[in-house]
This record gives sequence, structure tokens and C-alpha cells, in this order.
Amino acid sequence: MTIQLDTEVIIVGAGLTGATLACGLAAHDIATVVIDRIPPADGISPTFDGRASAIAQSSRIALDGIGLWPLVKEKTEAIREIRVSDGPSLMFLHYDHADIGDEPLGYMIENRDMRAGLVQLTEKTAGLTIAAPAEIVAMNRDDGAASVTLKDGRTITGHLIVAADGRGSATRQAAGIDVTGWGYNQNAIVATIDHTESHQGIAHERFLTSGPFAILPLKGGHQSSLVWTERSTLADSFMALDDDAFLNEISERVGGFLGKLALVGPRFQHPLGLQVAKSYASTRLALVGDAAHGIHPIAGQGLNLGLRDAAALIDILVEAKRYGLDLAHSAGLEKYQRWRRADNLLMAGMTDVLNRLFSNDVRPLKAMLDVGLATVNSLPPLKKTFMRHAMGQVGDLPKLMRGESPG
Repeated sequence: MTIQLDTEVIIVGAGLTGATLACGLAAHDIATVVIDRIPPADGISPTFDGRASAIAQSSRIALDGIGLWPLVKEKTEAIREIRVSDGPSLMFLHYDHADIGDEPLGYMIENRDMRAGLVQLTEKTAGLTIAAPAEIVAMNRDDGAASVTLKDGRTITGHLIVAADGRGSATRQAAGIDVTGWGYNQNAIVATIDHTESHQGIAHERFLTSGPFAILPLKGGHQSSLVWTERSTLADSFMALDDDAFLNEISERVGGFLGKLALVGPRFQHPLGLQVAKSYASTRLALVGDAAHGIHPIAGQGLNLGLRDAAALIDILVEAKRYGLDLAHSAGLEKYQRWRRADNLLMAGMTDVLNRLFSNDVRPLKAMLDVGLATVNSLPPLKKTFMRHAMGQVGDLPKLMRGESPG
């Protein structure tokens, strides 16, 4: 038996970006259906995803605007300082939030805690339907409407389909949209540690020969998320170590400033690369988040770029509905593509250059980079500009990220 469900926007993928977009659209009276292959509860399991994400100030403002921030803020840790250094060099770059105001530079949250908040919000948001677990077997997009057919026989019809189904997006591939990019021959090893000394809300980024090693503060002062970039040829051997040997490797890279360390939960690894879709829009289709772009985690901006995509699309769709336009009208989708692709390409290029410059052991080059870090650190106006970039306060921000009503 075929069941027909009519809506306005169909989002494929209920990850952090897709679910946030869905909640934001529904909160502004745009009926939305989200389709995902896994049940929402699966994404909350500690074994599903051990990563944590940085939330920039502009992203925090947007999450507050859709009602998510009150549900997750008690699970976050404020980033009060950032210290960037090149291995053992005595030269460094130090950001302190007090230099530009009272607000933190950003916040850290474990991905599963953000997913838990999104599950709460989706359950209580009117105009939002979750179809999960569900498998799409057919998709149609033409001048009149967009629709997807699910394996269980349901057909969902709307104005616009949004691909939020990750780097390997089947929705993007089905639309024939190619990507450009490359791998880094690096894997990110992710683990969580307890430590006896407080992290004091300080995030550390250390550039080692194999790649950046990040120590990111989590809630409570005595737990941190590690993102250890290692050559792909060596990552498997480190992952295969027993807990004691793995902890020894971590301790050597962390140093002694956090006191005694202990592993918490499982460890994970993810291959790293740069990927950008050649188009962010097509007939009745828009791409957001990892379906549109994937960058190196060196600057901690991956999720923030996805949240900017979501906020920008909310702006455009709310405005279209207000003026009685088709939500998938070509001018709106073209505006979205111009707006977001330029911003994402800039960040992708910046992270690519930083990773290539610092992930090496060429002494003359490393000496020049060390001097560069120290120079920026000694120039307050330039350093404040970089800090505002890290806080997501620079550029053409969507209204939600400025604390304004979209549309």
C-alpha cells in the first residue's frame, strides 16, 4: 500500500547539520521531513561517534535562535583561550577571549550530546517529521515538485530536497554532481582522556611532523578530547596498541601539564581529505554540510561551516515563503550557492595551506613558520582579527547568526 505524505522541504540525513536545519525550518513554519538510515537513538551511543565539535559564537547564537542551545549548553565547555605552537618551539600564538570582550572564543561539545539535544528538539517541534530508519529507493526532481519513495512504500512530496547525507552523499551522486578534492595521507585518531589537572578552558593546537595534535577542553575541567593527526601508514598500528601502550603514546604528545592521564571510552579514526562539490544546487536540490564540503579539522571549523549553510538556507527559504515564492525557485538556490560556496572554498583553502605548511620537518620552513606565529602574537590588531574569524564573527553572516529573525 502506498502512503503519500506532503511537505515543503525533504532533508536527507539527520546528522548534526541536517537535524539543525530541520529544526530551524520547522521553527519558522516550513513543514519539513527528515529521512535517515538509522534510528535517532543510535547516534547518541558512545560507540557511534567519539568526536567533539567546536561551536563558534555565531553558531551558538544560531542554535539559541532555533531553541537548541538551552537543551545542550550544560553539556558544553567554554573555550577561554587557544594556544597554537609548532612542536617543541618556544614561539607560539596565544588567543585570550578577554582581549576582545567577555564572551568565550567558542564552546566544545561532544557530538553525542549535541545529537541528544537535537533528538529532544525534533520530538517537540511542530511541523517536523522524522522518517528513520528509512531507505530511499527512488527520487524525482522536476519543474513541478520533488519527491522520494521509501523502501516501505511511503512517498514524500515537497518543493525542495536537501542533501545532508555526508561526504559520500548518495543524494549528491544521484543528482550527478561531481566533487573535487584530494586525500592527505593522514588519519585523525580521536580519543577522550581524563586528567588530574584542570584544562582551564584552554584549547591547544600543536603542529607535529605528522600533522596537528589538538587537545580540546570538555565539560567539567578534567576531561579533554584529543584529535591526533597521524600518517595513514602508521595510524592503524597506533590504533592496534593496547590501552596502556596507546596511553603512553598520547602522554608523550600531551606532555605533563594536565597531570596523570587516563583513557575514557573507545578510540576512533577517520581518514582526512579535502572535498568540495562542484555545485551546491540543482533542480529542486540544495547541498549542505559534509555533502557539500569536507575540510581538514586543523581549524575546528567543519561543523561551523555546515551550520552556516543551514542558517543561510533558512534565510533564503523563509524569505521565499514570506513572498509566496516557490521554495526551490532558481534565484534563491543560485543565491545560496554563491553565498556558501565562496565562504567554504576560502576556509577549505586556508586549512589546506596550514596543514601542508606545518605537517613537515623541513627546518628552514618550520623556522619561518615559528617566526610567523610569534609575529602574529605580537601584533594585537591582527591577532584580534584572527580571533574574530575563529569566533565566526567575520563575513556575510546569515540573520540567525546575527541574532535576527531570518527571511
